[in-house]
Amino acid sequence: MDPAPFIRGAAFPAAGHVAYPRAKPDDRLPRDTWNMASVPAGVRLDIVGLAHDVVDIIYRTAEDNAGYRPERGKRFETWVENALVDSAEAVHDTDEASVRLRPGVIYFPEWMKPTILGIEPIDCEVSPAPRGPKWIAYGDSVLEGWVATSPALAWPMVAARDHGLDVVNMGYAGSARGEIVSAEHISELEADVISITHGTNCWTRTPHSVEQMAVNTRAFLDVVRLGHPETPIVVASPIVRPDAEDTPNVLGATLVDLRQAMESVVEERIAAGDEHLELVYGLPIVPIDQLADGIHPNDAGHQALADAVGPAAAAAAARKG
Repeated sequence: MDPAPFIRGAAFPAAGHVAYPRAKPDDRLPRDTWNMASVPAGVRLDIVGLAHDVVDIIYRTAEDNAGYRPERGKRFETWVENALVDSAEAVHDTDEASVRLRPGVIYFPEWMKPTILGIEPIDCEVSPAPRGPKWIAYGDSVLEGWVATSPALAWPMVAARDHGLDVVNMGYAGSARGEIVSAEHISELEADVISITHGTNCWTRTPHSVEQMAVNTRAFLDVVRLGHPETPIVVASPIVRPDAEDTPNVLGATLVDLRQAMESVVEERIAAGDEHLELVYGLPIVPIDQLADGIHPNDAGHQALADAVGPAAAAAAARKG
């Protein structure tokens, strides 16, 4: 069977050797953003069948790489609601390989960069799952899923399963600093709800001043609004990062300063009458003891983010619908 109707989370067409790019190929896109966009984080198969059914997933891989998940980085996993019901180890094969799995939401071994070549039901009938409201989620490594132990446990994946949303993960680890080209990409996509959850990389990867953070947040929202004048947008400011909270960057801004600048812009727009904009305050969402490495949430921290941002995204999508 053609896998295309079963693929979810791939908003842009294949580009060269990148089967499921999470950004539009664009010569204005920063190289670090494109490198992360070539990893199919959040791209998945959504297959409806009976509990005892099985399907063969035919695939090839571009790399032999477990990424930052040494225990589960080379697995396909089937999830039904919030339960792992099946898994199979992937092998690196640039030609063709297969795994046999039960139907459900099937997450990829992302860092192996698989291309799905076909789906073969074994003595059963399966169909693509109905699509839920389209959620375009923009952010950094926290959104991309670092360092959840499974792609399925990254907070946007948890929130999407909880609320029946069809999420496109535009989270770019080490980048996603509110580049206008990314806002243009979002502006071009269909969406029932959009979330914006970047900020930590504006402290150090590309240091921002307070004024720059405010101006860039306004500009990013302006450009997204060009394509989505009434689409709900949920902005969540950065979660806690202990090493950055009170430490000035090279331009004198702490993460506290940058977070407040981002929040102030959103608060001003809401007060000025943008009824389709919502702010989620990021600082209290993830406790410090739920940071796996001082920056990225562990599985419990990703669950906390899903619990905080997911309901806001789902309620906004429902209002639009």
